[in-house]
Amino acid sequence: MLVLDKISLALVIIGALNWGSIGLFQLDLVAWLFGGQAAVLSRVIYTLVALGGVWCVSLLFRDTAESLEQRE
Repeated sequence: MLVLDKISLALVIIGALNWGSIGLFQLDLVAWLFGGQAAVLSRVIYTLVALGGVWCVSLLFRDTAESLEQRE
């Protein structure tokens, strides 16, 4: 698995946990930790999570057999 794949998956997991906390507790963890939704750092994190999600779309279209052969 590429390093970029792992980073993207970690970002998507962060986004999923944040959305879960919003849905269950009405608490935006990113905004709470980094100074509100409009704070620059929060916006950077939201953008990185979004880019990670876009990158993870490519995982749906990869042939896993080909990537396993390339490692050997």
